[in-house]
Amino acid sequence: MNTCQLMGRLTKEPEIRYTQTSIPVASFTLAVERKVAKGKEPESDFLPIVAWRNLAEFASKYLHKGQRIVVTGSIHTRSFTDKDDVRRYVTEIIAENFYFADAKKTDNGNKQADNNTGSTIPQSSNEYSEYSDEQEDLPF
Repeated sequence: MNTCQLMGRLTKEPEIRYTQTSIPVASFTLAVERKVAKGKEPESDFLPIVAWRNLAEFASKYLHKGQRIVVTGSIHTRSFTDKDDVRRYVTEIIAENFYFADAKKTDNGNKQADNNTGSTIPQSSNEYSEYSDEQEDLPF
Protein backbone atom coordinates (compact mmCIF):
# COMPACT_ATOMS: atom_id res chain seq x y z
CA MET A 1 0.00 0.00 0.00
CA ASN A 2 1.43 3.36 -1.01
CA THR A 3 -0.03 6.14 1.16
CA CYS A 4 1.53 8.95 3.14
CA GLN A 5 0.52 11.81 5.40
CA LEU A 6 2.83 14.76 5.85
CA MET A 7 2.55 17.91 7.91
CA GLY A 8 4.81 20.80 7.14
CA ARG A 9 5.13 24.34 5.85
CA LEU A 10 5.19 25.53 2.26
CA THR A 11 8.60 26.91 1.31
CA LYS A 12 7.18 29.03 -1.54
CA GLU A 13 3.95 29.85 -3.32
CA PRO A 14 2.54 26.92 -5.34
CA GLU A 15 3.45 27.12 -9.02
CA ILE A 16 0.61 26.25 -11.37
CA ARG A 17 1.02 25.33 -15.02
CA TYR A 18 -1.09 23.54 -17.59
CA THR A 19 -0.39 20.47 -19.70
CA GLN A 20 -0.78 20.58 -23.48
CA THR A 21 -4.34 19.32 -22.96
CA SER A 22 -5.11 22.16 -20.48
CA ILE A 23 -5.00 20.03 -17.31
CA PRO A 24 -3.82 22.12 -14.35
CA VAL A 25 -0.88 20.87 -12.29
CA ALA A 26 0.55 22.67 -9.25
CA SER A 27 3.84 21.99 -7.53
CA PHE A 28 5.46 23.23 -4.35
CA THR A 29 7.90 22.10 -1.70
CA LEU A 30 6.84 21.13 1.81
CA ALA A 31 9.35 21.47 4.67
CA VAL A 32 8.68 18.57 7.06
CA GLU A 33 10.52 18.28 10.38
CA ARG A 34 12.19 14.98 11.20
CA LYS A 35 12.09 13.47 14.65
CA VAL A 36 15.51 13.90 16.28
CA ALA A 37 17.11 12.91 19.55
CA LYS A 38 16.29 15.07 22.56
CA GLY A 39 18.52 18.11 22.82
CA LYS A 40 19.48 18.13 19.13
CA GLU A 41 18.50 20.73 16.57
CA PRO A 42 15.46 19.75 14.50
CA GLU A 43 16.15 18.75 10.91
CA SER A 44 13.81 19.15 7.97
CA ASP A 45 13.22 17.32 4.73
CA PHE A 46 12.12 19.37 1.74
CA LEU A 47 9.65 17.23 -0.19
CA PRO A 48 8.28 18.01 -3.65
CA ILE A 49 4.46 17.94 -3.78
CA VAL A 50 2.45 17.72 -7.01
CA ALA A 51 -1.31 18.28 -7.27
CA TRP A 52 -3.46 17.75 -10.35
CA ARG A 53 -6.74 19.14 -11.71
CA ASN A 54 -9.12 20.71 -9.12
CA LEU A 55 -6.64 20.17 -6.31
CA ALA A 56 -4.01 22.08 -8.32
CA GLU A 57 -6.37 25.03 -8.74
CA PHE A 58 -7.24 24.90 -5.04
CA ALA A 59 -3.53 24.91 -4.13
CA SER A 60 -2.76 27.91 -6.33
CA LYS A 61 -5.67 29.86 -4.87
CA TYR A 62 -5.59 29.01 -1.15
CA LEU A 63 -2.09 27.76 -0.23
CA HIS A 64 0.67 30.27 0.54
CA LYS A 65 4.31 30.35 1.53
CA GLY A 66 4.85 29.61 5.24
CA GLN A 67 1.42 28.06 5.72
CA ARG A 68 1.27 24.78 7.63
CA ILE A 69 -0.78 22.06 5.96
CA VAL A 70 -1.30 18.32 6.03
CA VAL A 71 -0.94 16.55 2.70
CA THR A 72 -2.29 13.07 2.08
CA GLY A 73 -1.19 11.26 -1.02
CA SER A 74 1.19 8.67 -2.42
CA ILE A 75 4.89 8.51 -3.20
CA HIS A 76 5.78 8.26 -6.88
CA THR A 77 9.09 7.85 -8.65
CA ARG A 78 9.73 8.57 -12.29
CA SER A 79 12.70 8.86 -14.57
CA PHE A 80 13.56 10.96 -17.60
CA THR A 81 16.53 11.68 -19.82
CA ASP A 82 17.85 15.24 -19.56
CA LYS A 83 19.24 17.40 -22.37
CA ASP A 84 22.73 15.92 -21.82
CA ASP A 85 21.31 12.40 -22.37
CA VAL A 86 21.70 11.53 -18.66
CA ARG A 87 18.99 9.46 -17.02
CA ARG A 88 17.52 11.29 -13.98
CA TYR A 89 15.21 9.96 -11.26
CA VAL A 90 12.64 11.99 -9.36
CA THR A 91 10.69 11.07 -6.23
CA GLU A 92 7.66 13.22 -5.41
CA ILE A 93 4.43 13.14 -3.44
CA ILE A 94 1.26 13.12 -5.55
CA ALA A 95 -1.31 14.91 -3.39
CA GLU A 96 -4.79 13.52 -2.98
CA ASN A 97 -5.97 16.03 -0.38
CA PHE A 98 -4.86 19.04 1.69
CA TYR A 99 -5.91 20.04 5.20
CA PHE A 100 -5.18 23.37 6.84
CA ALA A 101 -3.15 22.91 10.02
CA ASP A 102 -2.65 26.53 11.15
CA ALA A 103 -5.03 28.45 13.36
CA LYS A 104 -6.35 31.58 11.70
CA LYS A 105 -6.96 34.90 13.41
CA THR A 106 -10.50 36.17 13.81
CA ASP A 107 -11.51 39.83 13.45
CA ASN A 108 -10.87 40.48 17.16
CA GLY A 109 -7.34 39.04 17.01
CA ASN A 110 -8.06 35.74 18.75
CA LYS A 111 -7.21 32.45 17.10
CA GLN A 112 -9.70 30.01 15.68
CA ALA A 113 -8.90 26.50 14.50
CA ASP A 114 -8.75 26.15 10.74
CA ASN A 115 -8.66 22.37 10.40
CA ASN A 116 -11.78 21.61 8.36
CA THR A 117 -13.53 20.21 11.42
CA GLY A 118 -15.35 23.36 12.43
CA SER A 119 -13.95 23.23 15.95
CA THR A 120 -12.76 26.46 17.47
CA ILE A 121 -10.34 27.48 20.14
CA PRO A 122 -12.18 29.34 22.92
CA GLN A 123 -12.01 33.12 22.68
CA SER A 124 -11.54 33.47 26.44
CA SER A 125 -10.99 31.25 29.43
CA ASN A 126 -14.57 32.02 30.54
CA GLU A 127 -15.89 29.59 27.94
CA TYR A 128 -14.64 26.68 30.05
CA SER A 129 -16.69 25.72 33.07
CA GLU A 130 -14.98 25.20 36.37
CA TYR A 131 -14.79 21.57 37.48
CA SER A 132 -14.48 20.51 41.08
CA ASP A 133 -13.69 16.99 42.33
CA GLU A 134 -16.41 17.47 44.90
CA GLN A 135 -19.13 17.84 42.27
CA GLU A 136 -19.31 14.18 41.36
CA ASP A 137 -17.36 10.99 41.22
CA LEU A 138 -15.01 10.63 38.31
CA PRO A 139 -16.11 7.98 35.77
CA PHE A 140 -12.77 6.16 35.90
